[in-house]
This record gives sequence, structure tokens and C-alpha cells, in this order.
Amino acid sequence: MTASEPQTTRSYRQEEIQQILQLAIARQTYQGEFSHKQLLEIARELEISPESLQAAEQDWLEQKIERQKRQAFDHYRWGRIRRKTGKYVIANTFFVTLDLIGNAAFDWSHYIVLLWGLFLVLQIWHTSQTRGEEYEQAFQRWQRKHELRRSAKLFWEKLQRTLQS
Repeated sequence: MTASEPQTTRSYRQEEIQQILQLAIARQTYQGEFSHKQLLEIARELEISPESLQAAEQDWLEQKIERQKRQAFDHYRWGRIRRKTGKYVIANTFFVTLDLIGNAAFDWSHYIVLLWGLFLVLQIWHTSQTRGEEYEQAFQRWQRKHELRRSAKLFWEKLQRTLQS
């Protein structure tokens, strides 16, 4: 298509329109936030029904919450790796120092350093995998554990308020 070609001959599939509009919105230099009223006006101009907009907004909120939970889960997993790495460095520094002081040779401590290091590297590799069935299972376990703790905390707080009344 050339620039001089009439615009009436252009046609787009729905996915193409979504991609073009998404790029156009991203290029906007608007620095503030849009109000819900503005969102409704934009949807009306695009002939999107209020019901469709409400359903899309609900889906978006659910996806946002899911992304936040996954970010918290990933942060938790990497925090565990940092703690394990710290323990590895401290303990193995002690073992190597003890080995060197004991007989001025590097005899037994390198086995501990290498074996523990292998397990640590495998755990780091495992933690870096954020796709697949194993990740999903670990996320679901973490989420259930998190929800159980939250429920227990809410129950305990409610029980305390009831007892204080």
C-alpha cells in the first residue's frame, strides 16, 4: 500500500486493529492517568459495549493480581537462593580455612565445596525455570500455603477481637 492509495481500500483483521491501537496508545505522550470515565468514553468511541468493557476490565484485574502473585513467588524463590548461597559461602570458607590450617594442604574440603556447589547450581537452575508443569505445581503449593497462612491469621485476629469483646 502506498501513501497515495485511498484509505477505503484498507481493511484489517481484529488482531491487527488491536496491535495497531496498542502501538498507538504506547506512543502517546500523555503523562497522567486515565480516569474510568475516560476509559468509558474511549470504549464508546470504539463501539465497545459497556458489558464487554466491564468483562475485559475484570479479566485485566484478575491477570494483574495473578502477575503480582507470581512476582511475589519468584521473589520468594530467589530470596531462598540468596540465603542458601550465603550459607554456602560462609560454611565453605570455614571448611577450606580449617582444611588449610589443619595440614597446610587442600585435601578434603574441596569435595564439600564441589558437591555442595553442584547442588546449589542445580537449585539456581531450577529456580530460573519460570515455565512448565514443575513451576506451576510449585506456584500452586506456595499459593495454597500462602492462603492458608492468611486464613489462619484472619481467624486468629477475629478470635482475639471476639475474646476481647
